Amino acid sequence: MTAQVTAQVIADDAEALAVAAALADEFRPGASARDTERRLPRAELDRLSAAGLLAVTVPAEHGGADVRAETLAEIFRLLGSADGSLAQIPQSHFAYVNVIRRQGSAEQRKFFFAELLAGRRFGNAQSEAGTKHVQDIRTRLTPRPDGAYDLTGVKHYSTGALFADWIPVLARAEDDNLHVAYVPSDADGVTVVDDWDGMGQRTTASGTVRLESVTVPADRVLPHHLTFQGPQLHGAVAQLLHAAIDTGIAGGALAEAAEFVRTKSRPWFESEVETAAEDPLLIQRFGELAVRVRASEALLAQAARAVDAAGEHLTDDTAAEASISVAAAKVFAADAAVEVAGALFEVSGTRSALDSLNLHRHWRDARTHTLHDPTRWKIQHIGRHVLNGTRPPRHGLL
Repeated sequence: MTAQVTAQVIADDAEALAVAAALADEFRPGASARDTERRLPRAELDRLSAAGLLAVTVPAEHGGADVRAETLAEIFRLLGSADGSLAQIPQSHFAYVNVIRRQGSAEQRKFFFAELLAGRRFGNAQSEAGTKHVQDIRTRLTPRPDGAYDLTGVKHYSTGALFADWIPVLARAEDDNLHVAYVPSDADGVTVVDDWDGMGQRTTASGTVRLESVTVPADRVLPHHLTFQGPQLHGAVAQLLHAAIDTGIAGGALAEAAEFVRTKSRPWFESEVETAAEDPLLIQRFGELAVRVRASEALLAQAARAVDAAGEHLTDDTAAEASISVAAAKVFAADAAVEVAGALFEVSGTRSALDSLNLHRHWRDARTHTLHDPTRWKIQHIGRHVLNGTRPPRHGLL
């Protein structure tokens, strides 16, 4: 297990947003240095845990704030605007909290929600390399005579696992259905390798998890396949947080570009103005970029409200509307993040390309994060829904 912290318990949505805003302001000044030095944000994650921010979706009957999806999305947008790597780390944490909310037994919910309120963190061990596709999971849960399971497999892109107390592992049981095994990070047979070398999101430590005959008690295994039998919001919430990270990166890049132009850029001689901030062509471009960011924020908020509405009255139709709304927000935010982070150099001039300034971290984070799952398929599902009324499929990426 990771070093334990004493965690506060956040009371409601308003407190959660205030804490997130304060932490984003705290994390922002060190983001560039963490990226340059590839200094993993253990201290910052401990601050998230201690502040109670990682337990805000614990149900009220278990002592949590049970915040709205709109609040959770805004938390991730704020963190993403400060540090695109740091914001990515707890995304899977909340996805696997939702698995417990939906599929956990009363005892499992009681145990794990208490862990969360105490500041414990979930990582993830989900994706595998070299398989046919992303849903081709080959990690296995094999029953033992004593009722427990042996867990064996290799996972890649395991964001958060290096910093986790519990590692949720996606695996197939003997019936070939998908389950989630919640494994202590220090369990015998678990090895977490910090071998992530992505060009962006450099400090997420999204490396490899090796599982060699790990013993998992039966009460630490949840039937994830049941999540997708009937209307569900698992995929919509997970994708909403990805959209929030992209939206945050776009906003952070725009803010840094504006500060750079105001304080460091020289005006182009043909503009005949005293400062770069007075250049009418730069003003035009900043206006265009601001519209992109504002539209991303508006679509994100609208999608989050659709998720909240569906949660209050979950049907096939409300779940479909939530998924489509989130898909639209994700498509737009992904494009905006890459465009705005790239336009930072266009508006800031030659000096902004200096490696020592590390302004390219915004684009690297955006480009890396937006590869998580292809927006082209989201556009397909949106089009089918609009044209033919076809509900989107039920899976964790939509």
